[in-house]
Amino acid sequence: MIFKWIWSILLIIFLLIPSQPAAAGELAEHLANFPHWEKLTSVKPATGDLVYPDWMAGTWQVKSTLVDLAAPLAPDILTPGFAGNRQQLNKSVDFLVRFIKVKPKISQSTIIPKLENPAEILVADREFNSLNLTKAYLGDDAVISTKVDPESPNRQITFLRGERQLVSIVTARAIETKPDGQFIATEVFQQLFKGGSRPYFNTVESTTAYQQLSTNSPQIIADQVTAVYLSPQDPDYFKAGSLPVALYRYQLEFSPISP
Repeated sequence: MIFKWIWSILLIIFLLIPSQPAAAGELAEHLANFPHWEKLTSVKPATGDLVYPDWMAGTWQVKSTLVDLAAPLAPDILTPGFAGNRQQLNKSVDFLVRFIKVKPKISQSTIIPKLENPAEILVADREFNSLNLTKAYLGDDAVISTKVDPESPNRQITFLRGERQLVSIVTARAIETKPDGQFIATEVFQQLFKGGSRPYFNTVESTTAYQQLSTNSPQIIADQVTAVYLSPQDPDYFKAGSLPVALYRYQLEFSPISP
């Protein structure tokens, strides 16, 4: 039953991502092509941490709504939980997230967006964000904790009841800023779910476009697509090729809680 929620949990690991600039307009075009997606080829290896624009600083109440989903290779290939997630269509889930200012590590290769103060960068509070999301979907009793590797912001483990774990490792990403101020980020990560009869692997790509509004509620909206690809360990890997086996599109609304 846990697989019913794994794909939804992935959406907030979007709040964790430095990034390499993508070719002009590529990420926006990628979003516009939903549900006709293939793997991005312009993403770069993940190093350092994702730096967000200053207008995303603070604590936010997020309303996330699954507005569309697709299984491009159905009925031949379906991911666990896809049918169950269809029941979540047009239903919203609320949770808190926050973005904090930190001093960048000298060793990190971090690309800082224009107009940012390089002495201090804005990043996601990963443990706080991921823990709140998993509890929102699974319930307080189902989630023990979320830990980010102190040596790498790109590796995270979520500990669940019943000696189960979801391990997520960011491997590649890209960013893009449009002339209207829209901030778009893509990350690709490998995930491993442990605790079932056998480990389950896959590859996930999440692309999110954030737009600041002139209103307070919401103050930021976002369009996000999460694509699930088979990992090389899957027997259908070569059959799927560069196509995703599941796509989820979310609308996100951010209302400020504190500066």
